Amino acid sequence: MGNTDLTIDQYLRSTWLTIQKMYNEQASKFNSTMVMGFTLLSIDPKSGTPSTSLGPKMGIEPTSLSRTLKNLEERGLITRKPNPEDGRSVLIVLTEDGLTMRNVSKEVVLNFYDSIHQKISVEELNIFFNVLQKINAIASDKKTFDKKKELTLK
Repeated sequence: MGNTDLTIDQYLRSTWLTIQKMYNEQASKFNSTMVMGFTLLSIDPKSGTPSTSLGPKMGIEPTSLSRTLKNLEERGLITRKPNPEDGRSVLIVLTEDGLTMRNVSKEVVLNFYDSIHQKISVEELNIFFNVLQKINAIASDKKTFDKKKELTLK
């Protein structure tokens, strides 16, 4: 495993926690959180986004999403409107303040990406993304543990 005893899981988790901390530090300057910024970025700025598609798009649980949407609505950053294409669902639409905060979030993300691109080559990033896709496929494959001896508690 290279020159350390950390596992792939530990590297992924510690890196994500570092990124999350960085985003939350930036978001706190605007009395916000990383999740709020990520939610604003996931909403179509022109036509809004159906609430039912936000959770899967963001990869978060419905309870967490509901809490975040309620907070964004209370702060006047989003509104809920009936979905003209599906009367059973609601569109989450950005307000003017929501668009402003979305742009701030976008700037923070783009600044981070710019820093990454200054220090990591396109070739390295392509290898990184390729490896992550393979790890994701292995973790998603229900047969990953079928080939091994059944795990048991002793």
